[in-house]
Amino acid sequence: MSFLQRTLPAPSSSTSGAPTTDPSPLAQAPPLTPAQRTRRQLSLFAFGCTCVGLSQLITRRALVRRYRSAIPAFYQPSNRPSGPVNGAMEAFEALNIATANVASVGIMAAGGLLYAFDIVSLEDLRGRVRVGMGVEGAEASRAEEEFEEWLASVLARKERREGRGGAE
Repeated sequence: MSFLQRTLPAPSSSTSGAPTTDPSPLAQAPPLTPAQRTRRQLSLFAFGCTCVGLSQLITRRALVRRYRSAIPAFYQPSNRPSGPVNGAMEAFEALNIATANVASVGIMAAGGLLYAFDIVSLEDLRGRVRVGMGVEGAEASRAEEEFEEWLASVLARKERREGRGGAE
């Protein structure tokens, strides 16, 4: 599973003897204070709440517009529809409104879950998943090596079977 790991740039050919540091921004980021962690976690939740409010506003406007278009004018007979109806456009509008509503609720739920589980960054999430799977630190590399060995043995057996099947 080494393809999932970040690749580091090749070391430069300079022989200055200065120690090289990890250029990734994750290694250089200072630890966050509890107030900074909470603010970062709640920012996604607040963005989701804002999106929910905007999607409700859009939905309400569309419903009011549809209701007003169905009301006939004062001297117009009420037994005829007020105007032509384009079913495809109405379905498209309904799909757009539903998508906006679901996406905004999803963003808000994701922000709430990240706050509830105290996850700030992708590294926190990876650490929690690794702990949940029972793989941590040196054990992770050993587990990856075992998986690679198992995969190599399975592929070798497959090649032997194909070799026997092709010779017959």
